[in-house]
Amino acid sequence: METELILSISAIVVLLIISAFFSGAETSMTASSKPRMHTLEQSGDTKAQIVNKLWIAKERLIGSILLGNNLVNILASALATSMFINLFGETGVIYATLIMTALVLIFAEVLPKTYALRNSDKAALASAPLLRPIVFILGPIALAVETIVQLLLTPFTSKDDASDISVFAEEELRGAIDLHEGEGEEVKHERAMLRSILDLDDVEVDEIMTHRQDIDSSDIDQDPAEIINDVLSSPNTRIPLWQGKPDNIVGVLHAKALLRAIRSQDGELDRETLLSIANEPWFIPESTSLLSQLHAFRDRHAHFAIVVDEYGEVQGIVTLEDILEEIVGDISDEHDVDIEGVQATNDNEFVVNGTVTIRDLNRQFEWRLPDDKAATLAGLILFEARQIPQIGQAFVFHNMRFEILERKRHQITSIRVSNLAD
Repeated sequence: METELILSISAIVVLLIISAFFSGAETSMTASSKPRMHTLEQSGDTKAQIVNKLWIAKERLIGSILLGNNLVNILASALATSMFINLFGETGVIYATLIMTALVLIFAEVLPKTYALRNSDKAALASAPLLRPIVFILGPIALAVETIVQLLLTPFTSKDDASDISVFAEEELRGAIDLHEGEGEEVKHERAMLRSILDLDDVEVDEIMTHRQDIDSSDIDQDPAEIINDVLSSPNTRIPLWQGKPDNIVGVLHAKALLRAIRSQDGELDRETLLSIANEPWFIPESTSLLSQLHAFRDRHAHFAIVVDEYGEVQGIVTLEDILEEIVGDISDEHDVDIEGVQATNDNEFVVNGTVTIRDLNRQFEWRLPDDKAATLAGLILFEARQIPQIGQAFVFHNMRFEILERKRHQITSIRVSNLAD
């Protein structure tokens, strides 16, 4: 009798250990970092390779784990019930139920799952080699269960589910970016960069372009010396050349090409020479997405494009640097003009130029101002207020307070912004 009791207890302990393994393996395999496993596999880690192969057929993997876990738990409960009935009679069923519930809950569920959650990558790498033969053995049964489940779920499956996969993947990636831990400036900048990459396909070039009123350009019909002065006074290496009117752009002059021409012509330049060294202007519609334009810049080996509206009127210019700045933030060099756009008066109050873009404000301060109806802060205020506000007038929307400080004619030039969420 004692030998049978010892064997039963030993068997229950072993089964609980196996159950703990299954519970921990399930949690670690689902909670482990897929990008990290991919990186480890690329570096030659064989255990990470096993994890990734198991995860390819994740339904079969989870089915095999659950099947194995249920088998050992049921078997352990059956052995415990039999043992307690032999010891205490019919009341042994109650004892077995209470004791096994406590043992399974603590040692076979909560404890291993907690450990696996805290050490998901480490636990996944450790359990993967043992899971592979288990999945191979129990896989056919799990496949049969999976088939039955798919048949039962067919009436509830939408045809749009497959098309939503990419949307769900992007939402998951955005959520992972928002959960990126840390509050330092470096971490905030990393989050902003990652969000900007995902937004490239949703932002159009007219939202980041240099507006036509701010373009440095030159009249091709004026004296070549004046054109040279225009190039030298501009902080940009490329300036558009126009003829007759600023909208009629006939070329884009590069400062380096101009220097070569000056050297080869001993400083004697004429209109025809300037036109010959200028690049042909490249016109793009204002509705072009940044992602499409980035690919176009790369394919054409170009850095400069002129943005036009549906009527062919010039609206502004966009450069490769403009798009890169949408990702990494402002790129300044020794020739850039420092424009005061945002001035902090205290921790949550700022004086902002009306032409500052909403995307720049959201990136810098991690605000959530919408940028689908307007590109600049002044445009957002006009859209929300449905009027041209007066100086001193204040508005509250999107949990922010906006006070108009300056206005030139109908253009809002300066706004005091207060973040009411802080």
